[in-house]
Amino acid sequence: MWLTTHCRIDFQVGLPTPFIFMLRPGSDDRQWVAEDALSVEPAVPVTEYRDTFGNRCQRLVADPGPFSIDARARVRTAASAATAPGAPFVPVPDLPASLLGYLIASRYCEADRLGDRARHLVANEWPGYDQVRRINDWIRAEIAYRPGTSNVPVSALETLARGQGVCRDLAHLGVALCRALTIPARLVVGYLHGLEPMDMHAWFEAWVGGRWYAFDPTQAEPRGGRVAIAYGHDAGDVALFTQFGPSLAPTAMTVSVERCD
Repeated sequence: MWLTTHCRIDFQVGLPTPFIFMLRPGSDDRQWVAEDALSVEPAVPVTEYRDTFGNRCQRLVADPGPFSIDARARVRTAASAATAPGAPFVPVPDLPASLLGYLIASRYCEADRLGDRARHLVANEWPGYDQVRRINDWIRAEIAYRPGTSNVPVSALETLARGQGVCRDLAHLGVALCRALTIPARLVVGYLHGLEPMDMHAWFEAWVGGRWYAFDPTQAEPRGGRVAIAYGHDAGDVALFTQFGPSLAPTAMTVSVERCD
């Protein structure tokens, strides 16, 4: 399916402020970016680089006053989600070296403190995909999805204690529980066609059966129509924007995803 994506973020800048944005999706084996455009107002120089995860990062310094950044793309992506019940667990010695970092605890995914809970949850499941599906279903049933309730990243243990969270928080818990079982897992930020309420979205992916599979505890069934913008260990790696200087919140943010087959 073809999707057009759009994200606009507005700020009121008090001092010259350095920013790093992640707003441009990249092409890979699961999505093809046919065209994309990024504009800033007022115009300032923008440079782009790729971080250690391969994410496209835009770097600039915003001048004092109103400032906005607008990103649009036309992307071809799968209309349905890939699933693989029974896909096997991959032993650590057989994992590509590039995936080993997705096994360890990180700032928002305390995998080293969730081993007993993770093993209890999946005790009756076949190692691999079925374990991750069980984790995803458990989070959906036990942790309430509450859009708009958190403006700052919350860790897996905090989400577990609160019993609710935004999409990013639920994904952190999924990542941590998978890593506790020695299953590589990562956080993904991007767009989801048909999301209600519409906003930027986060989900998690787990490596089983020799590839990444997407899991989303905010949705009742596996869904396609996803456009990934950034991947990382947790929210610290995939922020849509990072500023340097006094704290600065957006004055407005608009997100849309439309089908354009």
